Amino acid sequence: MNKGIKYFLYVLIGIVLLVILIGLGGFLYLRANIFSFETEKNPIHIDQLDDNGYTYYDRNNNGQLDVYEDSRRSTEDRVADLLSQMTTEEKIHILKGSGLASAIGMVNEDEGGIPGVVGTIVPTARLGLPAINLSDGPAGLRIESHRENDESTYFCTAFPIGSLLSSTWNKELVNQVGYAMGTEAKEYGIDVILGPGANIHRHPLCGRNFEYYSEDPVLTGDIGAAMVNGIESNGIGTAVKHFVANNQETNRNRNSVEVSERAMREIYLKGFERIVKQSQPWSLMSSYNKVNGTYVPESHYYLTEVLRDEWGFEGLVMTDWFGGDNAKAMIKAGNDLLEPGTNNQWKALKKAAKNEDLSSADIDKSAARILKMIIESKKMQGYEYSNQPDLKAHAMITRQSASEGLVLLKNEAALPIAGTPTVGLIGMSSFNFIAGGTGSGDVNEKYIISLDQGITNVGLKINEEAQSIFDRHKEAHKEEFKQKDAIQTMLNPNQPPEISYTPEQIENISKGSDLAIITIGRNSGEGGDRVEQDDFLLTATEQELIKQTCEIFHRQDKKVIVVLNIGGVIETASWRDLPDAILLAWQGGQEGGNAVADVLTGRVNPSGKLPMTFPIHLNDHASNANFPLDGSKMDPIQMLIDQIIEPNDADIKNVGYTDYAEGIYVGYRHFDKQHMTVSYPFGYGLSYSEFALSDYTVKITDDTISVQLIVSNTGKVVGKEVVQVYSAMPESKIDRPINELRSFEKTKLLAPGESQQLKLTFLKSDLAYWDEQKDSWVIEPGQYLIKAGRSSRDLEMSDTISIL
Repeated sequence: MNKGIKYFLYVLIGIVLLVILIGLGGFLYLRANIFSFETEKNPIHIDQLDDNGYTYYDRNNNGQLDVYEDSRRSTEDRVADLLSQMTTEEKIHILKGSGLASAIGMVNEDEGGIPGVVGTIVPTARLGLPAINLSDGPAGLRIESHRENDESTYFCTAFPIGSLLSSTWNKELVNQVGYAMGTEAKEYGIDVILGPGANIHRHPLCGRNFEYYSEDPVLTGDIGAAMVNGIESNGIGTAVKHFVANNQETNRNRNSVEVSERAMREIYLKGFERIVKQSQPWSLMSSYNKVNGTYVPESHYYLTEVLRDEWGFEGLVMTDWFGGDNAKAMIKAGNDLLEPGTNNQWKALKKAAKNEDLSSADIDKSAARILKMIIESKKMQGYEYSNQPDLKAHAMITRQSASEGLVLLKNEAALPIAGTPTVGLIGMSSFNFIAGGTGSGDVNEKYIISLDQGITNVGLKINEEAQSIFDRHKEAHKEEFKQKDAIQTMLNPNQPPEISYTPEQIENISKGSDLAIITIGRNSGEGGDRVEQDDFLLTATEQELIKQTCEIFHRQDKKVIVVLNIGGVIETASWRDLPDAILLAWQGGQEGGNAVADVLTGRVNPSGKLPMTFPIHLNDHASNANFPLDGSKMDPIQMLIDQIIEPNDADIKNVGYTDYAEGIYVGYRHFDKQHMTVSYPFGYGLSYSEFALSDYTVKITDDTISVQLIVSNTGKVVGKEVVQVYSAMPESKIDRPINELRSFEKTKLLAPGESQQLKLTFLKSDLAYWDEQKDSWVIEPGQYLIKAGRSSRDLEMSDTISIL
């Protein structure tokens, strides 16, 4: 049957069945089985005194101080007391969230609901346990900014995307961003932020790469841990996601990742492991996908044996929304909380408990982890949130972190811009800057500073003809420029059309300008993957735009700068020789335009380094042979059909399953092993200054390897430098990467002529590889090179150590 006809029939069937469902009382069914929503209804008696004068919350109204009400007691004791008082049904009740209603914003504000939260942990009214609010938040909270019958506003800060934050290579700065994000959550009554994202950039076209940090697990883990520690220092929880191997959006709910245990251990699990061991997050979110045929939320191996028994994780695991298949199997595996939760799941768990298919020990184990989170929450402490976070201070942190994560890819005497010249601002995205990606990584911010605003704010002038061309273009495309809500942008992340400039227009702009700045914009997000044509590759319009602008401006000895306002890697090799400078701006949140202007004018010296490789061709990636390249987007109608008719896609390559045939050779590990030329290597980034490395030493003390060196600013501009340490084993008998990142540090702001001694450390066990025959980590004895430098392809310092 023709695919188009088949699809039409599926849609028609879906619509007809939906109408019948509604006509036969579908709403009542949904209300009974899915759209449940529970809020805190039990009154709490405050300011009760025990015999010793201790003030406490009498949560169960029994007139006495219970152990769980006593904040002086340990969390363990309080949880044990709660378990002893709860019925089996109450315990099962907290194992699932409040229902789809909470996930789509159907909340009762009078009973503690916060519009825009995507889920909750249900309250236990009899014991006075509050509901716990969960909010999206990889780049800032996602709650409703306006509320019914309320003149106040509840805007949140749009912080830079994950790929930009990892480009700072600055753990201290990312920790500060996390602290600001956590503060905002605390003052808005949010208990847990659903983030950060710690999946690996396996392939450039993954739609959610912007949320994730890197192609390397060490950079991912250390930056992720800094973010978690910053957020949780406020007493606010995180849910590190998506555990594990969620590296494509296409068919993410059913796709099975077929991967070796070595690749899982060394690449996909390693970042999560570092986060767990460095920050002990309150929770992890299990991923939708299967690994080798088993849904991750139902995998006892990954959720219990690896995560808890091996790594020592102490928090809870929650599903991604509607993740997994079997409620009982998820609880038994160690997936404690089912979100957003349905009555069907509740019924299934009660039935399993009654039939003893789900033991009381399994129920208590998961309930205890959830109760631990409740006990340690600000809500349980009676914190009175203000709804007035310091948005101005957070905007300053956003601007600082955004500017430090910008990566200068090329500079031939074009930057920094001196004086107050007139800029020929070219390209639609120059005036319509992208703050961040779509889906759960979206934010309802108060404003977005575009590049034209940022340039004006630092005193530069914008060519009037360039401004006029954009204004006319925007007027001609009113519908495309209308601001879309989170759901609309997730379904259609495409930007308005690019401006098609005539040669005469570029010529006119050049005559009244001292230089040109072209902005190339890209966006993507949850629910779909990117494509190669007109996304990874520049469009024909963009190619012509760069070519014409460079030709016309260069004839007049005027510089051309290209700014990349993108969320993921694009092709650069075919056009990078044309402009005089290329600045990778990423998506810098609401202060993105100001941050770019700061770097363009030298107010900030760029110090960002690439957290991933920019290849020559997309097919240069080994993973390109096994990745869905058609860029399928989220389709609500198809999702409805799939719920009615189970899709038969298990055997479809890169849809039902994806073969991680490249193994451990992801990103620079692959490019280095194959000795391939790349456009820009992992860890690369230029500065307006020059830095020298000296006095390099490597020592082994017990189980720690220490690297010490001096970084000197030998240039004329104050700036920061990143030092990256890699290990290599040229004579290895094992198939292993040429170089692997082991540690990194960023200097303080160094004045010209100033030096700083850095000490970088990593564990000897970090040199181990996963031996699949022994099913364990093994440190290969022999000679190791410990290298240091500015990128994976610029490692000028080296010393040898022996491991016996």
